[in-house]
Amino acid sequence: MFHFHSVHLDITVGTKRGSDELFPSVSNGPYIMTTTANGNDSKKFKGDIRGPGSPSRVIHIRKLPNDITEAEVISLGLPFGDITNLLMLKAKNQAFLEMNSEEAAQNMVGYYSTMMPIIRHHPVYVQFSNHKELKTDNSPNQERAQAALRALSTPHMDTAVVAPSSVLRVVVENLVYPVTLDALCQIFSKFGTVLRIIVFTKNSQFQALLQYPDGVSAHSAKLSLDGQNIYNGCCTLRISFSKLTTLNVKYNNEKSRDFTRPDLPSGDSQPAMEHPAMATAFTPGIISASPYAGATHAFPPAFTLQPAGLSIPSLPGGLASLSFPGATRLGFPPLPAGVCVLLISNLNPERVTPHCLFILFGVYGDVMRVKILFNKKENALVQMSDSTQAQLAMSHLSGQQLHGKSLRITLSKHTSVQLPREGHEDQGLTKDYSNSPLHRFKKPGSKNYSNIFPPSATLHLSNIPPSVVEEDLKMLFSSSGAEVKAFKFFQKDHKMALIQMGSVEEAIESLIEFHNHDLGENHHLRVSFSKSSI
Repeated sequence: MFHFHSVHLDITVGTKRGSDELFPSVSNGPYIMTTTANGNDSKKFKGDIRGPGSPSRVIHIRKLPNDITEAEVISLGLPFGDITNLLMLKAKNQAFLEMNSEEAAQNMVGYYSTMMPIIRHHPVYVQFSNHKELKTDNSPNQERAQAALRALSTPHMDTAVVAPSSVLRVVVENLVYPVTLDALCQIFSKFGTVLRIIVFTKNSQFQALLQYPDGVSAHSAKLSLDGQNIYNGCCTLRISFSKLTTLNVKYNNEKSRDFTRPDLPSGDSQPAMEHPAMATAFTPGIISASPYAGATHAFPPAFTLQPAGLSIPSLPGGLASLSFPGATRLGFPPLPAGVCVLLISNLNPERVTPHCLFILFGVYGDVMRVKILFNKKENALVQMSDSTQAQLAMSHLSGQQLHGKSLRITLSKHTSVQLPREGHEDQGLTKDYSNSPLHRFKKPGSKNYSNIFPPSATLHLSNIPPSVVEEDLKMLFSSSGAEVKAFKFFQKDHKMALIQMGSVEEAIESLIEFHNHDLGENHHLRVSFSKSSI
């Protein structure tokens, strides 16, 4: 039987780098526990009372989900060393793990103080216990815990119990910012040695296959990272076990890497996949180059993972990103090897102009150049400043109606839009906008990054001068023949308003026509798509 003698509540050690504490503060008053491993027999626990937060081999884990399993608790500790004992207090949503050494326990607590573990969307709190060791008895609960420990901790452990495979399939959803192979290695190597990794785009989703030496590492990574955001509010990881048992990598480059074979060629072409399913999946990765200047393979281990996303407190702005060397700005430095030129087809040749494509595509990124093809005016090339913006524009604008025709957008094989040679004018069909004052994403950490929405019938207007009233704006937007269905100023701030047009197509044409419209008093109207309607 165990005895709990007025156990002081274990105090969290290890604070997050930056201003807030990762864990809520815990009062260190007396804390009586007379509950049990499974909440029925009155177990008491005898342990050495220690000063708050002093290191111990015993780890106290709190806020576990109700249906927690022994294997899941054990897998939190396995990456750090052998586990010598386990006590489950399911009724309290708590558990105690005893590590084989104080050093292993310190590594575990230090790690989870910067990288909060998430089990099935629950943040879990990990801290030193006041107990020096765990004494457990032979109750059925303890038998189950000991059996799980034996199964998971022996060197010949049957990893299939924990993980069906040592290969993970990772899908990155809501890909607002570039994610590279190196960034994924940095994140996943916290859970074990990444042996091989392949990144690719399939069904317009950025995905990766990643192989660990063992199922335990794969299981730990999946437990901690599934559902996490790499950046605040976006780039969400969805992780599952792959049916593949090993990855066959032919080239070491930005799309595939075998860390056990540094001798592999870099291969200029697509990595050839052994697995037939992979070969069909392997369309050129949209994100291929390192997103930050100078960030090739040397990442400092300086990121923290919270439910809100990986963030570096020292960086300004809502988009605190992984701290890569050279990441001096939070915007999008160019991705030299990325695909940033789009081919737009099915345009209305009577009405399309470089300016209208510049304004429309400029909602999703900074447009550098536009070329309407001289011999086929229903086709145009649009060069964005990087591949992520190209991807955003393509995903939001494909199929939208412009001038009565449905836009078709694909990635172009061109790496840039060529300007006509001097003296060879092409009737103004090619325009260079690289120095345009109208770029929305020039400023690092600009608010516009978080206001990117698909085309909608409701437009968001801003930078309205005090003298302009509702009637003026309604008249302006109906002057092109479009229908204005509703209008609303923002209550707190008359510089901003929502205006609802008769259709998404009318809203697209109104945005093209009236974005940057001069309203007088040195105010140029800013127009974007709204996520809300009136």
